[in-house]
Amino acid sequence: MIPDVAERTAEVSDICRQFHVARLDLYGKAVTADSLTDEDGLTFIVDFQSLPLGDYFDSYFGLLESMEELFGIPIKLLTENAIATNPYSRPVDEAAKLRVYGD
Repeated sequence: MIPDVAERTAEVSDICRQFHVARLDLYGKAVTADSLTDEDGLTFIVDFQSLPLGDYFDSYFGLLESMEELFGIPIKLLTENAIATNPYSRPVDEAAKLRVYGD
C-alpha cells in the first residue's frame, strides 16, 4: 500500500465513521505500488451501512469530498452494490484490493 494511505488510517477511519461506512477497501495500483504519479488518483470500494436514500447520497458525496480533501488528489469511489448490479463491470481483482476500514 502506498505510504500516503498507510499514514492516514486514523483520519480515514474518522471519515468513515462520520459517513456511515461499513467497509472501505483501497483498490488498484495504490495497493501494489510504493508510490503514485501526479496523474494517478486513488480508487476505493465502499459499502455503506443501511441508510435511507437521501442519507445515502449525502454519505456518498460527503465521503468522496472528505477523501479528496484529505489526500489532495482525485478519488474514485465505487460502491459494492454498483459493482454487483452493473452487467458491464469487470470482476474485482481481489489481489488488488486491501481493506482500510471495517470488518
